[in-house]
Amino acid sequence: MRWLVGWSRTSAGSGPGGLPDPEGPDDANVQPVGAQLLWGAPAPLWAVGDWRPDEVRVIQTDPTTRLAVFGRCGASDDALRAGLVAARGGALRHLSAWPGSYTAVAQVGRRLTVLGDLAGARPVFHTAWSGGTAYATAALPLADLVEAQLDVGHLAALLACPDAPEALGDSTPYTGVRRVPPGHALILRDGARDITGYEPTTSLAVAAPQRDAAQAMDGVRNALVESVRTRLAAPRHAPDYGAGTPEARDPGPVPGMGPAQRRAARGAPAPGIGADLSGGSASGTLALLAAGLPGMPGTPHGLGTAAGERLQAVTFNDLATGGGRAREAELERARALAAGPRLRHVIVAAGTEALPYAGLADGPLTDEPCPALVDAARHRHRLAAGSADHFVGHGARQVLDAHPARLTDLLMDRRRRHLLRPVSALARADGPSAHSLFVPFTVYRAARRLARTTYREGIEAAADALLRAGAGENGGPGTTGAAGAVDASLAALTWCRPGPAARWLTGEALAEVSVRLHGAAVRPPAGPLQRPGERRAAAALGRHAADHRVFEQAAEVRGQRLHAPFLDNQVVRACRALPEALRVQPGARASVLRAVLAGAGIRELPPGWGATSHASHAAAMRTGLAASLGNLLELFTAPLLADAGLIEAHVVRGALCAAAEGAALPLDGLAELVAVEVWLRRLLARRGTCWTGSAAPRQRAAAGGVIPPRAQGVPFGTAQVEP
Repeated sequence: MRWLVGWSRTSAGSGPGGLPDPEGPDDANVQPVGAQLLWGAPAPLWAVGDWRPDEVRVIQTDPTTRLAVFGRCGASDDALRAGLVAARGGALRHLSAWPGSYTAVAQVGRRLTVLGDLAGARPVFHTAWSGGTAYATAALPLADLVEAQLDVGHLAALLACPDAPEALGDSTPYTGVRRVPPGHALILRDGARDITGYEPTTSLAVAAPQRDAAQAMDGVRNALVESVRTRLAAPRHAPDYGAGTPEARDPGPVPGMGPAQRRAARGAPAPGIGADLSGGSASGTLALLAAGLPGMPGTPHGLGTAAGERLQAVTFNDLATGGGRAREAELERARALAAGPRLRHVIVAAGTEALPYAGLADGPLTDEPCPALVDAARHRHRLAAGSADHFVGHGARQVLDAHPARLTDLLMDRRRRHLLRPVSALARADGPSAHSLFVPFTVYRAARRLARTTYREGIEAAADALLRAGAGENGGPGTTGAAGAVDASLAALTWCRPGPAARWLTGEALAEVSVRLHGAAVRPPAGPLQRPGERRAAAALGRHAADHRVFEQAAEVRGQRLHAPFLDNQVVRACRALPEALRVQPGARASVLRAVLAGAGIRELPPGWGATSHASHAAAMRTGLAASLGNLLELFTAPLLADAGLIEAHVVRGALCAAAEGAALPLDGLAELVAVEVWLRRLLARRGTCWTGSAAPRQRAAAGGVIPPRAQGVPFGTAQVEP
């Protein structure tokens, strides 16, 4: 795990009322464990973890004007200097316009600016500390610094409405630690903080100008090519964990996150460039672009692979679930895509040891809970066969596909004729049925109803639905496991809706989330209110990007870097420029990516390329749940979630048994419950702190503890320990 941390205070470390804070620690007496100091007081900045030398760049024009960029950034030193000059004048958007995935920290005099990204894959967190503000790109170190309590209300909102920013707000699992929203910057001046957006947004009253479809697709192609090129232009790294190397000496920046024994057991990835190659459109596009097949502009040897270098394309073959004809067809497409001379195809076969819910007792502690915790061992099994720099197609669906609520945006713009094809495709999605003739009218009515529902009315309706569910009405909120494409689209045509795990939360937990939603409904929204489709799509992207960040931590292979170009600022902006009428059409993602490859000189694709199927994922989840049912029942014998008042243990155990026997229950909701329970146990089992020095927070020892009831308000790190 890698993160950066710093703070901004007055020179004296002022307390309340501007008076000097006698309790404030001296900067020299508190610092992160295993940190590299980039610049010192009065606003110090550290890089913590296994950063590569080329992943941390600092540009300084004078002692009080400097810029630090963390991650993979394609800007030259001259471009960074130009961006620093622009930031000095207040033009923050320039710092987010370079290709790649990175975090920028600019110091201009007494003003410090920290930029998060547009998607939320590189978030920024902050908290009040010692009369000022501390910030980091991980929440747990800040929670350690201020000895924060566990925010059970945030966990309830995360389970009840994971895709609703109105329920989650800017909170984190740690009380007092806040998250900067995607597309915003944290600005600090002598400890005082301000959060401002750097990306223009369209309002509910005025639609965004629509670009020509061909020009928009050219923009997506150029952005993707540049993002891939940025990764391939970086120095190649060959991980070496031999005695005496920094990696061998580094125990990991956070206790529980990547200890030496876990690192040694995993081994080092192969040097070079690799990519997922599942046979789908997203991963296949990145693999073909990175391989630099003939026709790709760039160096004489192709886009990125040097002379004689071959990209390692990894395909996962799940032998435990099979997958039927759809899986066989996907494997055949992967073999056909990897037939080029610049790719080396590796098929990773896995049995029951790589099923979801396997290896829950051995995983690392992540910054936050995430459903990826339940199948992290499965992903590590695949990624271990990858390269030191590995491309993944995460985020393609969120940035390219149209959220069902975008149908409402088209209605609001009086472009009804563009609804014909997507609505007709929905009528055919679930196969022939007696009600297929009524599907177009049902979807149209739902879209029109959402267009006539105000934002406040929609949020209050969701809050009231949670209250009714908490009172035992209608069997609880959430989607059912048997919902088809039509039902899922109808459920998504709302301003806000419960998540799949909400049906198993207690009435008290649902009531608390309902209060959050009512509070969000009456508060004026920050900035212009977006249209329903645009807002719901941005929320879905933010949730996926946050999950991707935790996925990187949970499935980490030491020394490996996962690259998700679809989550880069440049690519997100290009995809947002796609006309809505194009995005809502069936197969829009595949058609855009096909145009991207065609523009790069790759026109021959195997039959069926671009087909989407979620059946294999659902089958793996159900098979893994049945195989690990005994361990899961033991996990929920005395769950910490029940101690926190979020669930009833016997209800969840019954749901696990029913789902293992084939009942139509939302498997994603059960995975979320298991992931949060596992995360809580790892959190309370950790020892140590992220900080060192005489003024650092006290040592923690929470092994064997339990979460007390919320009313007691006991800090999560001070749980009772058996003598």
